[in-house]
Amino acid sequence: QVQLVESGGGLVQAGGSLRLSCAASGRTFSSYAMGWFRQAPGKEREFVAAISWSAANTYYADSVKGRFTISRDNAKNAVYLQMNSLKPEDTAVYYCAQKRGGTIIGYSSGTNYDYWGQGTQVTVSS
Repeated sequence: QVQLVESGGGLVQAGGSLRLSCAASGRTFSSYAMGWFRQAPGKEREFVAAISWSAANTYYADSVKGRFTISRDNAKNAVYLQMNSLKPEDTAVYYCAQKRGGTIIGYSSGTNYDYWGQGTQVTVSS
């Protein structure tokens, strides 16, 4: 059984930074693409960033491009989301997810991910 555990969320002022981590266990981490999604109160879950199994390819939502960086360490079975220049509209619960299959195709749709973490709250104050 795959387990994904996020950490690193918290309260930060606008313009600040946070680094989210996601620790994975249960199947060969290096074989799967990983993604970060977020859900704000009263809104639908949205794609934030994704990274291929080898880290050769990364993808971002337009709203976070240039501010967020996704990375992974396959030796540590971990994926990270470095968030800089945070804005109040970035406030949400952030989830990491492990993609189905061995490709990055369909990375922006949550329906293409098999496993999800419990989420970590990020709150950006103005």
